[in-house]
Amino acid sequence: MKKKFILLVFSAVLLIAIVNLSFTNATDALEVTEKRKEVVEKVQGEAFTVEIGFKNIGKNEGKWNINIVFEGDTWSQEGNSQEIELKPNEGKTLSWTGTIPDDAPINTLARLVIYYEDSFKVLNWWILVVPGAELSITSSCVK
Repeated sequence: MKKKFILLVFSAVLLIAIVNLSFTNATDALEVTEKRKEVVEKVQGEAFTVEIGFKNIGKNEGKWNINIVFEGDTWSQEGNSQEIELKPNEGKTLSWTGTIPDDAPINTLARLVIYYEDSFKVLNWWILVVPGAELSITSSCVK
């Protein structure tokens, strides 16, 4: 009887530990603060700069035509195409500048996409259009 009781308690403790670990892992995977660092807030008409590092991980020299686009449901912004030529293991950083469209709706997002040759890569960088003006109440009075 004592062995059954010890086995039951051990099983209960093990079950609680498994449930706790699985809940902890699920919470960690959904952490919002990490993702918010990749959202850049800009106002309509504001300039932005994008810098991206590239490296040739192949065995031969390569040449690529690269462009970026911030793509969203209601607005987008395309950069100018740039050509890059790299030797094996050589790296280089390219930069683009752009401006948020004046008609980009407030509280809308656009995501950074890199296009090169016949491929593309979606990066986890976003621009959020925020209001350019904000009202603050500095005083009030009731008589």
